[in-house]
Amino acid sequence: MSLHKKYLKSKPVCKVTFTVDKDLAKEAGKVFLAGEFNGWATEATPMKKQKNGNFSVTLDLETGREYQYRYFLGDGQWLSDPAADKSAFSPFGDCDNSVVEL
Repeated sequence: MSLHKKYLKSKPVCKVTFTVDKDLAKEAGKVFLAGEFNGWATEATPMKKQKNGNFSVTLDLETGREYQYRYFLGDGQWLSDPAADKSAFSPFGDCDNSVVEL
């Protein structure tokens, strides 16, 4: 998994590319990105499967903040991102949310 950030000079926005490695996605046919930026809607932000088998999506996020997120596999499994900037306690389940800092 990885995060790639590209800050725009013209406005306070960062283009963040979220990527899930094909090995971590396992046999999932679909992978979604859920977080504070989409109200934690599990299917609102689908990730596109790349030719190499990885899944990725790019979002424009406001700078000067941080966002909690996790990956949701189509089979109902949640994944945290080991490449996140940090993690934060989640009141749901026995896991931490991933955090991207902008």
